[in-house]
Order: sequence, then structure tokens, then C-alpha cells
Amino acid sequence: MSRQPLVAGNWKLHGNKSMVRGLMDSILAAVAESDTTEVAVMPPYPFLAQVQELIAGAGATGVRLGAQNLSIHDEGAYTGEVSAGMLVEFGCQYVLTGHSERRALFGETDQMVADKFVAAQRAGLQPVLCLGETLEQREDGITEAVIGRQLDAVITQSGVAAFADAVVAYEPVWAIGTGKTASPEQAQEVHAFIRRTIADMDAKIAGSLRILYGGSVKPDNAADLFNQEDIDGGLIGGAALKATDFISICKAL
Repeated sequence: MSRQPLVAGNWKLHGNKSMVRGLMDSILAAVAESDTTEVAVMPPYPFLAQVQELIAGAGATGVRLGAQNLSIHDEGAYTGEVSAGMLVEFGCQYVLTGHSERRALFGETDQMVADKFVAAQRAGLQPVLCLGETLEQREDGITEAVIGRQLDAVITQSGVAAFADAVVAYEPVWAIGTGKTASPEQAQEVHAFIRRTIADMDAKIAGSLRILYGGSVKPDNAADLFNQEDIDGGLIGGAALKATDFISICKAL
């Protein structure tokens, strides 16, 4: 695999200061000096400063900090929002955009996701663009149409060149937190479609684009998923909260 693998841990709405220290101490001890796999952790906002300090204190050049969401606005009267510039100040390098939970629970449209993608890059963050279909959409045979629509919204807004500084994550909604996982072949099929879609516009960018798989990735299925040609790592949910599981997944690359 010519693209440097990336494993990103999305902690979602979990954590306290004690848990964060214990989890990060274990992760940093195991993967801080990896030359082959990039690791990112994405804690809730209140823990960004703590995680930043732990990464810096360990001198962990292979571990990055990311956030789970951002505002489309740089500043202003938007109570409760957090801007991309604020995330950069706390050492973030990545930010999720378009996670299925944001789309389903908070009504984020394809256009809103595209706007957040733009806001992230404007501040110097690498957006991790999440794409995925529901079980109903998969059973209806429209997976590629759904993924294509979600992808096209960002391409229309930003142009394909923006993907030179972005990551894509395929997360089948039906496999997130359900214990169900797309088979390696199912995941590869969608990853290949995403890369092919980008390649139709720019083959060089498509060749270097990292496409992660997310959806109940565990130590016992990670290697089979990561061995697929177009799967460049994982966006890990539940297993990212268990140090032994997360480290095993990182080492599977």
C-alpha cells in the first residue's frame, strides 16, 4: 500500500479526565513511534486540551488530534458552536464532517456537510468526509447512488482538487455500533467506487486519497478489511475506547 495507513478513533460522547489519561497513556506507549501507520484520536471537545498535552508530553509524532464536528462559521453570535480556527489552536489536524449520526440525529444535509468541509480546509484542517448508506438503501440497491450524491455535494462545492488534503471514510450506517460489519468484499466494492469516482476527474489525487472503513471494526476483522486494495485504514468507534482493542487494530495495518 503506497498510501500511509490511518487509524482514527472517534470517542463520540464518552469519557472523563481519568479515562482519557488511562486510554491515552496506553495508546501513546504502544503506537507513538510508529513509522508506518498514522494514528488519530477524536475526543469530545472538553478533552481536546488534555489530549493535546498528553500527546505533546509523550513526543508522539505519529499520533494526531482530531475533533468530531465543527461550525461552518469562523466567528459570531452562534452560541454552542466551535469554529475550525479554535480547533486548530488546540492542535487539531483532523475533523470529522458528515458523520452518519450528525446527518441522522442533527439533520445535517449534504450541503451543510459540504460547507463544513470548506470551513475545515479554510482553517488548515484535514476534513474526514464520512459517507454511507442505510440498510434500506443497500437493500434497494442504491448504495452507489447514495455515496455518489454525498460525494458530489462536496466536489461541487470545493472541486476535486480539495481531496488532495482530505480523507474519506466509508461508514455503512447499518454497521455502525450494531455489531454488523460489511464483509471485506462489500467494503472494498464501495471503496473502489469512491476512488473510481475521484479518478474520473483526477487520477493522481485518487491514487493518493486515503479511504477509511468504519463500521464495527474489531481486532478480529481488522486485518481482513485492511488487506483490501482500496481500504487505507479505519475510522473506529466503540473499539477506540478500549486500549487493547484499538492498539490491536492499529497493529493490524
